[in-house]
Amino acid sequence: MEDLNLQTTDKMQKSFDAMLHQFSKARTGRASASILDDVKINYYGQPTAVKQLCNISIPEARMIVIQPWDKTTLAEIEKAILAANLGITPENDGNVIRLPFQALTEDKRKDIVKGLKKLAEDACVAIRNIRRDANDAIKKMKKDSEISEDDEKKLLKEIQDITDEWIKKVDEAAKSKEKEILEV
Repeated sequence: MEDLNLQTTDKMQKSFDAMLHQFSKARTGRASASILDDVKINYYGQPTAVKQLCNISIPEARMIVIQPWDKTTLAEIEKAILAANLGITPENDGNVIRLPFQALTEDKRKDIVKGLKKLAEDACVAIRNIRRDANDAIKKMKKDSEISEDDEKKLLKEIQDITDEWIKKVDEAAKSKEKEILEV
């Protein structure tokens, strides 16, 4: 019974973490190195993350500077950034690549917030699906006479409490990110 609670909590934590990972990719108008997390190039036949091949710095709030250790990868990195469709045009000067972030318009901010709300709702749906699976497992245990009716009610309540806790965390994270994006 405790295993079920732990498994449910673990699965909900993973859904929450996945949502936070998606949130970190959302453009806020400020430079963030996490935007490059999924950008990879073919480096000696291996798909390699750009972050592993470069020194990435943020000299000012709206600029990322990518300085590859191997200058021959500059063109490949530039192509990968363009292909990743990040909404930023890289500026290559032969030594470094600069990624200038434009200030977001009010409409763009609202569009980003709308996308974040969809991500948060998707996370809530995933959490509710995990709850449903746990509830089904509890009902099956009751049907198979592994637990009593009192235990069933107790477990269903515990699962609901865990679900409510994670939904609240999702809502708080979404509100926090929304505030960050709408802040000019």
